Amino acid sequence: MRTEQEMLDLVLQTAREDERIRAVILNGSRANPAAHRDFFQDFDVVYVVTDPEPFRNNHEWIRRFGELMILQIPDDMVDGPPGPGHGFGYLMQFTDGNRIDLGIYPLKNLDELKRDSLSVLLLDKDGVLAAFPPASDADYLPKPPSAAAFEECCNEFWWCCPYVAKGLWREQIVYAKSVFEEAIRPQLMMMLTWYVGVRTGFAKNAGAFGKHLERYLEPELWRLLMATYAHAG
Repeated sequence: MRTEQEMLDLVLQTAREDERIRAVILNGSRANPAAHRDFFQDFDVVYVVTDPEPFRNNHEWIRRFGELMILQIPDDMVDGPPGPGHGFGYLMQFTDGNRIDLGIYPLKNLDELKRDSLSVLLLDKDGVLAAFPPASDADYLPKPPSAAAFEECCNEFWWCCPYVAKGLWREQIVYAKSVFEEAIRPQLMMMLTWYVGVRTGFAKNAGAFGKHLERYLEPELWRLLMATYAHAG
């Protein structure tokens, strides 16, 4: 598996050798100084380019990044791209375990590019990008709920519970499981995220899909949460 430095060198070398690529931005966990480091972290990269269409129309050029195991191009899927003049992306999983989520964004629309708090400017050939503040997960921290949001979360949780009971009584296991996971669990995870926020002064991020909850929940609460993931019996 190629190292982080090897991957970043490849990303930057590609940009330096291609006059159409004018700037490179690194986003995501690789830009987060507080993130736990491991070799499965994605490389979230944005190339700011003079014209995105040649990059969109020629998929062969991405093979320089490595042997692909699977490729996804969201903008070419059923919903289609957002329209001409906007960015698009290549999501690349390589056989060596590395993954690059590469966004292509037009230079002419640079003022519309959302500035994510987890961003590091790796290259700016023309000096056209304003200085980036130090990367942090500020955009991803939980926000205190309003009284209405808290009440709605509780209401939705309890409102949907009888559907699971009905599904179990009718022996409609797939239905019961679906309601449990798709309607009820999101409310539980929202409540636990708020709980972590209250305990940490809303200064810690529970992570996508609650992946960091174990760090912040008391052992007994974590045990109870794990017990909600039942088998298919």
